[in-house]
Amino acid sequence: MRPDLFHAFGIVFPAYFVLLVTGFLFATAAGALWARRIGENPDVVVDLGIAMLLSGVAGGRLLHVLADGYFWDYVHLCTDPGLVNWTLTKADCLSTSYGGVWDAAQGVCHPKEADCFAWARFWAGGLTYYGGFIGASIGAYYLLKRDRFPFWKAADMAGFTVPLGLAFGRMGCLLAGCCFGVQSNAPWALSFPGHSPASEAQWKAHLLSSMAMRSLPVQPTQAYESAACLAISAVCMLVIHPRKRYDGQVFAAFVALYAGARFVLEFFRDDDRGGFAHLSTSQLLGIVFVALALALHLWKGHRPAVQAQPA
Repeated sequence: MRPDLFHAFGIVFPAYFVLLVTGFLFATAAGALWARRIGENPDVVVDLGIAMLLSGVAGGRLLHVLADGYFWDYVHLCTDPGLVNWTLTKADCLSTSYGGVWDAAQGVCHPKEADCFAWARFWAGGLTYYGGFIGASIGAYYLLKRDRFPFWKAADMAGFTVPLGLAFGRMGCLLAGCCFGVQSNAPWALSFPGHSPASEAQWKAHLLSSMAMRSLPVQPTQAYESAACLAISAVCMLVIHPRKRYDGQVFAAFVALYAGARFVLEFFRDDDRGGFAHLSTSQLLGIVFVALALALHLWKGHRPAVQAQPA
């Protein structure tokens, strides 16, 4: 685990954000090469990548704030920090890392100062994939419409470049320690260092006597999802794209494959991520997106076949 990947020029570069940007660069480069091969303008894909990154980060952060169970914490952190309860030890509360106010009566820590912009600090983590997907899709639609680029052809390109970028992003999660899995005795299970999200969660669950202790071994769900995304990218690029019958088929396959993989992986995760009826927010949205992918397939699948193009 290495939340801060490196320091340069007095600036801290968080691992999560660095790997997210790295994934964006790989995905954009793959998309630009694809555009050149099919005779389209690769500059549009570069612009598209930037637009999707910005709108995707905005959407991912907003869904995290609204649906991951932290909404009222962000509200109270701005209006009345005394209503925000951090479950910390007294020593951690008063440390320079948190700089909080210890409430001896309740045995909790409160933020010392109001912060009305905590919800916007996306570089510190706290992004949801589906929020990013929705935000990026909206940004892509308007940019492609402006540049008169074939929308569904671009969507098929996203079908194999987006999971490629996600594979890097999930390795950033691994370095940051977020999105950790349930306890496990598997030989490949990981134990995160003290004060990691896993250690904090296990301390709150009374499985550890201190947050400073290493976490009990957990499933490396970040690596699982990274591997799944690479596999989905390969299937969409090498199997589905050369054989597609209509523009949009690769995109529909990607949406359905990712939603299915994510639905299963959610059962192995143990971090806070909202939900309803024993299903997480991502699982509920995954069901919706599978239905949308099926609807897209039924809508476009009956149309005349298009000539498959190289990926």
